[in-house]
Amino acid sequence: MTIEATPAHATGVSPGIASVHADTTAHERRIRLALFAAGLTTFASMYSAQALLPALSTEFGATPAQAALAVSLTTGLLALTVVPVSVLSGRFGRTRVMITSALTSAAIGLLLPFSPNLEVLLVGRAVQGMALAGVPAVAMAYLAEEIGGKGLGAAMGVYVSGTSMGGLAGRLLPALTLEFASWRWGAAVVGTAAALCTIWFVRYLPPSRRFVAHTLDIRSVASDLAGHLSNRTLLPLFGLAFVLMGGFVAIYNFLGFRLIAEPFGLSAAAAGSVFVMYLAGTASSTIAGRLADRVGRIRVMTVSLLTMAIGLACTVPDYLPTLLIGVLLWTAGFFGVHSVASGWVGAAATGNRAAASSLYLFAYYLGSSVLGWLGGIAYGPHGWPALAAYVATLAGAAALLVTHLHRSETRARTAQMPPVATTVG
Repeated sequence: MTIEATPAHATGVSPGIASVHADTTAHERRIRLALFAAGLTTFASMYSAQALLPALSTEFGATPAQAALAVSLTTGLLALTVVPVSVLSGRFGRTRVMITSALTSAAIGLLLPFSPNLEVLLVGRAVQGMALAGVPAVAMAYLAEEIGGKGLGAAMGVYVSGTSMGGLAGRLLPALTLEFASWRWGAAVVGTAAALCTIWFVRYLPPSRRFVAHTLDIRSVASDLAGHLSNRTLLPLFGLAFVLMGGFVAIYNFLGFRLIAEPFGLSAAAAGSVFVMYLAGTASSTIAGRLADRVGRIRVMTVSLLTMAIGLACTVPDYLPTLLIGVLLWTAGFFGVHSVASGWVGAAATGNRAAASSLYLFAYYLGSSVLGWLGGIAYGPHGWPALAAYVATLAGAAALLVTHLHRSETRARTAQMPPVATTVG
C-alpha cells in the first residue's frame, strides 16, 4: 500500500504559510543546536581549571585560595567585560561577536597547557575570561530576538543545559586525565574538546533575522543600564544571580580538596568524577524552563531553592553517600533557578534587552569570582562546615529575593486587574 503525502490545501494551510512555518522551525532548531554547542564550549573552557585546583596547588605550592584564582580571575574578567561586549554586539551584530569570542577563547585554551608557572597560567586564564565574554553576553539577547514568545523558556533551557554539560565536561575530562597524566595534559584535553565544540557552534549558528544595528551612543547605553537597574523585577534577578552563583561556585571550588582529604581520601580522578552531578543541572534547567512557561516562574524557583537547601544540608556530614546526594540536589536546584531567572530577564526587560542580559551576567560572574573565591577564606582554616554555613547565608539571601519577586509580581498583577463595579443601594 502506498501512502501519499497530504497536500497542504487539504489541511487548510496554504503552501506559502506551510513553507514559512517549516523554514521558521528549521531556523529555530539550528539556533537551539548552535547555542547548545556555545554553552558547551564556553563553560568547558571557563571552569576547566576547577577540577585541576588540587593539582595546581600541589604543583606550584599554592594554598587552596591561591589556586582558586585560576577560576576566579577568569570569571572576574568576564564579568568586567560582559557589559562592553554586549554594547558592541548592538553595533556589530550578535552572531559576529559570539563567533569571534568563541574562536579567540578556543585558541587561548590550546596555549594554556604550556604555561611555565602559576603566574603565567593565571594571566592566561584572565585573558581567556575576557575572550569568553562574548557568548554569554549576547546569547540571551540573541535568543530573545530570534525566538521570543512562548518558545523562549524552552530555548533558554536548552542553552542552559548546554552550559551545564559544558561545565561537566570541563571538569570531568581533566579530572580523569589526572589519573595517569599531569595537569598540563588535563588542560590540553579540555582545550581540544572546547575547540571542537567551537567548530560545531560556528558551523550551525544561523545569521540573525531580527537584529537591528544601533549606533554606539554612550549616553543611550548608560540610560538603558540605569533603567534596568531601577526595574523592580530585574534588580532582584541580578541580585539572585550574584548570590546563588557565588555559593554554587564556592561549593565546587573546594569540593575536590575535601574529597581527596581524610576521611574520604579519594584519588584525583575519583574526586573529579563527582562532577558528573552536573548532569542533574542539564535535566533540571530544561525541565524548569518548560515548567516556568506552564505553572509560573515563582513556583519553579521556590521549589528549586528548597531543593538546593536540602542538598546543602546533606553535604555537611562526613558520609560519602549523603554528600553525593547533596551535591546532586544542590546542582539540580541551582540550574533550575538559573534557567528561570535568565529567561525572565529577557522577558522583563523593556528596550535594550542585551543591556539587561549583560547586567544579569555581570552579577552572575561577579558572584562567581568574588563570592566563590571568598569561600576559600572560610574553607581554609575551618573546613567544610564553615563553607556550608557561608553558602547557606547566600542561599538565605536568595530566598529573600525570590520573596520580593513574588510580591512585586503580585502587585503588578493586581494593578492590571480592571476595577470591580459596585452598586450603591
